[in-house]
Amino acid sequence: MQQIINEFIDFIRLEKGLSPNTIQSYNRDLKQYNEYLTEQKVSHIDNVDRIVIQKYFAHLKKEGKSSKSIARLAATIRSFHQFAIREKYAVKDPTILIETPKYEQKLPDVLSEDEVNQLLTFSHITNYRDERDRVMLELLYGTGVRVSELIQLKVEDVNLTMGFVRVFGKGNKERIVPLGEQLMNILRHYIQEVRPNLLKKEVTDVLFLNARGGSLSRQGFWKILKKIGLEKGITKTLTPHTLRHSFATHLLENGADLRAVQEMLGHSDISTTQLYTHISRKQIRDMYMNYHPRAKKEHYNE
Repeated sequence: MQQIINEFIDFIRLEKGLSPNTIQSYNRDLKQYNEYLTEQKVSHIDNVDRIVIQKYFAHLKKEGKSSKSIARLAATIRSFHQFAIREKYAVKDPTILIETPKYEQKLPDVLSEDEVNQLLTFSHITNYRDERDRVMLELLYGTGVRVSELIQLKVEDVNLTMGFVRVFGKGNKERIVPLGEQLMNILRHYIQEVRPNLLKKEVTDVLFLNARGGSLSRQGFWKILKKIGLEKGITKTLTPHTLRHSFATHLLENGADLRAVQEMLGHSDISTTQLYTHISRKQIRDMYMNYHPRAKKEHYNE
């Protein structure tokens, strides 16, 4: 069984080009799965059946695993057995009749447009780092890029003539995201006037630099965002992903096409992007319940 797992890991790394973190997650999940099968004295992949897998899920639940974790493990196991069938390591797929465990997906925090304006208003910029921080936040909200994508951007990835930024996402997949005029103007100023002063004596093509002129880390950016959020009085949970969620939600609320938003976010599956339509519907319902004069029960005679 371990040999087939090794082949599967090689497949998702070399042929599917998944990120190191995703590969590590698959490897960990399948290691746990294999250990359980060994304990159950299931030594050959064709001896795995639906009942064995269902017992494994029950075992995980008894151990205290969340529904979300079990759902992720189920997806990993399904992909593994499908691979084994394709590569003729197995003659049957025991996952066909198994339903993926359902879990309630928590809707992410989203800033209102007023809160975004509050966060992005820099009335007192006193140094080059303040200017860099403003550009980074504007770029996160203006393009919806992930923080890992933000800190990997190079100067050459920004095309101010054509008005787009080239982003390399999960699995090193490239996508093009348009830039608004205001964002292009502050990026131009940053690249021409601010970045040379942050660069110091370093030689690098990384777009956003730390205080020493080197690459900014994810942890470094998180500290910057947390500090700015506190200064601006943002009370909601504020993470780099909050700005990504806000980018997508505000586009959809203002009539953007779902597939266009999917492309800009770099989602391989449109069902991931559809999460933001659920956020919008929830916000519409909340607004209706709060502001419609006859939305609440007390307005009606019992």
